Amino acid sequence: MTGNSYYFRRIHSLLGVIPVGFFLIEHLLTNYTAFQGGQSAFVAQINWLNGLPLVLLLEIVGIWLPLLYHGVYGLYIAYTARNNVSHYGYFRNIMFMLQRTTGVITLIFVAWHFFETRFQVAIGNVQHEDLGVTMHNILTNPIYFTMYMIGVIAATFHFCNGMWSFLVSWGITIGPRAQRVSTYVWLCAFVLITTMFVLSLFAFTGSDFSNLSSVKAS
Repeated sequence: MTGNSYYFRRIHSLLGVIPVGFFLIEHLLTNYTAFQGGQSAFVAQINWLNGLPLVLLLEIVGIWLPLLYHGVYGLYIAYTARNNVSHYGYFRNIMFMLQRTTGVITLIFVAWHFFETRFQVAIGNVQHEDLGVTMHNILTNPIYFTMYMIGVIAATFHFCNGMWSFLVSWGITIGPRAQRVSTYVWLCAFVLITTMFVLSLFAFTGSDFSNLSSVKAS
């Protein structure tokens, strides 16, 4: 295991960007249509995505299997990692600890979100065009809304801080100045992506998503 851990970690790091990172951005843009154009825009985007050729194969091979590997191996890394925050307390050491913590939170959140949405579609309990209503029903519960907020912030932090680490470990940002600039870039990205996700969450709580009447009427 020790001899192969380098390669396992490289695969884990790469999958966190391609395709898992791309999936996060796609998910962000899809959900943000709820804020921009309401339920009709969200449903149109969902229908477009599900109209792509071989969409189920793309989901399994391009999203769920890479996400499963990244998540499960990430748990192993989090379990075996030695956090020295109490001894050193440096900024990057704290980021290291938060990266592992948010990884665990994100994995739990994604599993729950998948069960409440995509899995329900797969077993026939929910239609694709009903996903906005499903999200409305979930997020109008204050406890679930809070849990989604925590999950979203954890996921965006994990991605942005992970991108900083990816650029360092793959030899792209070399030297203190490049890494300092990268810190500011990904901090801004974290604020932007989180804001867009949070706006999407609030959009789903609106009355426009309480049923499908507005979409059907149009």
